[in-house]
Amino acid sequence: MHRSGTTMAWNVFKFCTVLRGLGSIMILLVLGVVGVTYYAVVFTNYGPALFDGGLHSFIAVVVLILFHFLLVLLLWSYFTVVLTDSGTVPPNWKPASDEERGEVDPLNESEFDGLQPDLSSQRIRYCWKCNQFKPPRCHHCSVCGRCVLKMDHHCVWVVNCVGALNYKYFLLFLFYTFLETSLVTLALFSHFLAFFSDEEIPGTTATLATTFLSFVLNLAFALSVFGFLIMHVSLVSANTTTIEVFGTDKRYWFIPAYSDEDLRRIPALQGLEFPSNPDFDSEEF
Repeated sequence: MHRSGTTMAWNVFKFCTVLRGLGSIMILLVLGVVGVTYYAVVFTNYGPALFDGGLHSFIAVVVLILFHFLLVLLLWSYFTVVLTDSGTVPPNWKPASDEERGEVDPLNESEFDGLQPDLSSQRIRYCWKCNQFKPPRCHHCSVCGRCVLKMDHHCVWVVNCVGALNYKYFLLFLFYTFLETSLVTLALFSHFLAFFSDEEIPGTTATLATTFLSFVLNLAFALSVFGFLIMHVSLVSANTTTIEVFGTDKRYWFIPAYSDEDLRRIPALQGLEFPSNPDFDSEEF
């Protein structure tokens, strides 16, 4: 039994090590998909259509403007998720109340005196690996090797944990990825159908292959991201209010940033307190 447990721990360690090593590869993969898509949309299909005149030129202008606008927001959101720390527990942090059980009475200082990590009190959450107390919804990430505030999951695509301080940016990344990939799918749909017709398709083998690949990749991402986006929107609406996640200043809702006032006033954005949505009935679960 002991040997089996050791083997399992070793396998988990190797798995976490592999996930850490995927970091730069996943970023390059994302940039590679963006590059292939950009080449197919701008250089192969809609860039040349600008000089066709008439309706074709008008459609090309609209597609290119929307494509670049969404691409900027997508990349802005993506690198903000990648570069923003998801949130760590402040040094020497101690819980002031048991929010996860709905108890708001503060813990007296005497309750911490002589406190042992193995106590049976359900009012206190403790991380054995980090040797520290854990705020509500805080979990330990084996890949990052630390506790993450309001940890949702470790995402290999963004090479980071998705937690309290970058959750909004992650949702915006999903949102703009869905819009961008849906736009590309619609824009390249007629070009994709041309592959199965008897008409002769203009272009070199490389440009045709790029168009075909871009359509397939963007369609796959649009379908997968849509399901993921719906799931996260449902989680947000069930567990926290929109204000707690996106801030009170509506001018900042659709960009990966917060106003200084929101960062100062909203406790949830600091990753330590999470009031629940009053309209959510927890008894349903």
